[in-house]
Order: sequence, then structure tokens, then C-alpha cells
Amino acid sequence: MPEVVRYGPDPAQFLELTLPEGVGPAPVAVVLHGGFWRAAYGVELARPLAAELAGAGWAAVAVEYRRVGNGGGWPQTCADVAAALDTLPDLAPGRLDLTELVVIGHSAGGHLAAWAAGRSRLPSGAPGADPRVRVTAAVLQAGVLDLGLAHEQRLGNGAVRDFLGADPADVPAADPARLLPTGAALLCVHGAEDETVPLSQSERYAQLAAAAGDPIEVRVVPGDHMSVIDPTGEAFRIALDWVGGRRADRVKRFTLESAAELARSRMSTAPPGTGPTSASEEDM
Repeated sequence: MPEVVRYGPDPAQFLELTLPEGVGPAPVAVVLHGGFWRAAYGVELARPLAAELAGAGWAAVAVEYRRVGNGGGWPQTCADVAAALDTLPDLAPGRLDLTELVVIGHSAGGHLAAWAAGRSRLPSGAPGADPRVRVTAAVLQAGVLDLGLAHEQRLGNGAVRDFLGADPADVPAADPARLLPTGAALLCVHGAEDETVPLSQSERYAQLAAAAGDPIEVRVVPGDHMSVIDPTGEAFRIALDWVGGRRADRVKRFTLESAAELARSRMSTAPPGTGPTSASEEDM
């Protein structure tokens, strides 16, 4: 069963932490649900993905937040996501490896995930500025990633205006497309038949992110807007493989760096002319 943790006094300010099997530290994946930032949609959309991630060895965090209609909107919704992330260092001592922190978000949750990845670019004093933990990667599932374009496209029957309470041009701190580079690795996954959030959202954000210097991939898969959060579907398998590959590469890199450091340490303490020339030589 997930552990429910409240990060604020409002009934919607909570997260659900599911730890993987074992006792050691695990990399962390935060899941942010969508629903055009509206109160009609909640954390139940994130729970199946969080369960899959925990089963794959991740400390999975499904976040609920205030939405339009229950106290949310700008800046409250983004401030809630920031507060939830900043709570992570205080949770489950010894179990969360926050050197690998992935945010995964669908639709409006994709906006929140990309915004969270770009928080370090916010000026001090802005909602969500000065993060306690750094996002290292983000998976953006059919995300609303360019608020100006989304406003022009009238996505969600004016959902962007409802969320911001203003024109996107007047609220740059809320727009992931204006918080680049993030410094994180980025993956956009989008359904080819998505008529709710068009593929142009992922394509436009990827162009801007790449131009700013962020490593980013766009994967287009068969399916509609909701297919990308089917835990048994191709799109989520792609996301799992991508974050899993990053995790494996990180472990391999850490192992190689540790071996090199061990070799240097042995060389520095060995008497002149007697030490091994490499870590492997000593083991021969």
C-alpha cells in the first residue's frame, strides 16, 4: 500500500509514495496526472503508472495538487508541485536516491513535469523557485508544453486561459517553453492520433529544447490521447525502457568511476616501483 504524505494543509495537497521491494535506496519517479488542470480529474490517473514503476524498482510518487475549481490555477497548482518535490528529501530515510529524479507527466501533467524540470531557471521569489532537489529527467506524455501555442489552439476549450487567468505572454514563469534549457534529459511520447493535445505540442517544445541545448527525443506511437498512459501499452513501455536505460547507464558509469578512483587510490599509496599499474593488474 502507498504511504500517503501531506505536503500542505489543503485536502488536495498530498502525495502517495510506493517503495519497491528491498531495503536500499531506489531512484525516484514522480507521476503527475493530467486533466487540463481541472478539478474533475485527479490522482487516480497516476496510480496505475506509479504501481508499474514501483514494480520496476523505482520509488514511485503519485502527486495530487490543487486544480482549477478546487483552489488551483496559477500559481497555486505549480506551487503545489514544487512543494511536493521539495518534500522528497524528508521522506523514507535511506530509501530514496534523489540523485536520479525523474518526473513523468501526462497532458497538463506533462506541462507540470516540464515546468518542474525547468524550475531552476525561475528567478528567486517566483513560485517554485530555488528547488531543493534537481530533476534529472522528464517523460512528457502528450504534454501541453507550449502554453502560448496551446492558447492559440484553444486546447481544452480555453483551458490555458482558465488555468492562468491571463494571457500566456503575461505569465512567462508558468510556461515550460520559456524555461529552457532545463539541464535535464527529456523524452516526449505522443500518440499519432491524438486529437486532444496535438503532436505539434511535443514537436514545438522539442525544437525549442534542442535549440537551447537540452538532450531530447520525440517518440510518436500509434494511439490517441489516453493511450500513452495505458500501463500495458507500447507508449508506457517506451517510457519505462527509456528511464530504465538511463538508470542502467548511470550504474555502469558509477561502477567505472569507482574502479578508476580505487586504482588511483592504490597507486598513490603504493611504494615507488611496487604498485600495480591498474586495478585489474592487482587482481591477476
